[in-house]
Amino acid sequence: MEKNDVSYGRIQSAGDLGRLVRAHRKGKGLTLERVSGLGNLSTRFLSEFERGKETAEIGKVLKALRTLGLDIIVQPRGGATPSAHDPYPTKTRPGKS
Repeated sequence: MEKNDVSYGRIQSAGDLGRLVRAHRKGKGLTLERVSGLGNLSTRFLSEFERGKETAEIGKVLKALRTLGLDIIVQPRGGATPSAHDPYPTKTRPGKS
């Protein structure tokens, strides 16, 4: 695997997510400073996030992912991939029991 190859897929830890984000950012030729400016995030936060900081603020993590053009898809373990047409593919909808 080359230095900037990114292996997208299952994330099981903050470290996994950080390594994937760093590889994605570097693969796009972006510096921490550039992403910081684009997303209005500190370079310190981005660096700690990429190093797998367990207590990284979720709102900032999501903002960093959006800035880099990445999405998070949550699904049950072993489940099928959610439908692209229905953002809530199961019978359970937010706010409904």
